[in-house]
Amino acid sequence: MITEVPFPSISREDPGAEGVVGTWFVNHGEAVSVGQVIAEVQVDKVSQDVEAPVAGVMYQYVAEGVAIIQGAMIARIDS
Repeated sequence: MITEVPFPSISREDPGAEGVVGTWFVNHGEAVSVGQVIAEVQVDKVSQDVEAPVAGVMYQYVAEGVAIIQGAMIARIDS
């Protein structure tokens, strides 16, 4: 089963604001467990950790530092 991982909505004032994936903590193709922190994302000066919603193998859609709209998919996990 494929689970898509979205960029979380951090900015409540502007839910369509762009942000960036600051750091990936799990490499493309590595196994992850439920609740494991897989990335840190940033909007303006606010950062937030993104946790794996399911266990499986993670595949990144977005490279570090690339601008992306909140809510867009940043990774998928194949379980």
